[in-house]
Amino acid sequence: MNYNDVQNEIKEEISNTLGQINSESVEKLLAEIKQADKVFFVGVGRVLLSLEAVAKRLAHLGIKTYVVGQITEPAITEKDLLIVGSGSGESAFPLIIAKKAKKYNARVAHIGANPDCSMKEYSDHFVRIPVSTKLQLPNEIPSVQPMTSLFEQSLLLLGDSLALMLIREQNIDMPSLWEYHANLE
Repeated sequence: MNYNDVQNEIKEEISNTLGQINSESVEKLLAEIKQADKVFFVGVGRVLLSLEAVAKRLAHLGIKTYVVGQITEPAITEKDLLIVGSGSGESAFPLIIAKKAKKYNARVAHIGANPDCSMKEYSDHFVRIPVSTKLQLPNEIPSVQPMTSLFEQSLLLLGDSLALMLIREQNIDMPSLWEYHANLE
């Protein structure tokens, strides 16, 4: 197997997956993001890495974003949104954080693959990325990639899609975004 064959398989998987995400659920998530005073993100492992990239990109657009657990994380309130990334919807830490966010009357959006999960109890909104999870449920898009790589990649690109939707909706001048980019590097 050579590089060209592998990267073509991965591109096809990602294209197929992104094409099967419900656009109305994405538009509703975008509305939730725009309505929130602050947007918090929680996930674990590689999902967290993808969410951190999404948080950073939205921060470039002037949205106040925080990753749960970072040292400068403020209090969550009823004016805020928690975005949970969890393919299975069963990961313990995100479940605990979502439950706590609801205690403070924050909105909770879950981006995952499993609509019938424990996270459903705490979520106000769900965006399904219909890929294979660690649970190996029916109606999931299979992947040639290891473990849940397709979910993590799709989560990152979903975040970039949300950012581009915001840019176009608000007619943001792309070069002006550099004012929000880190400059102590």
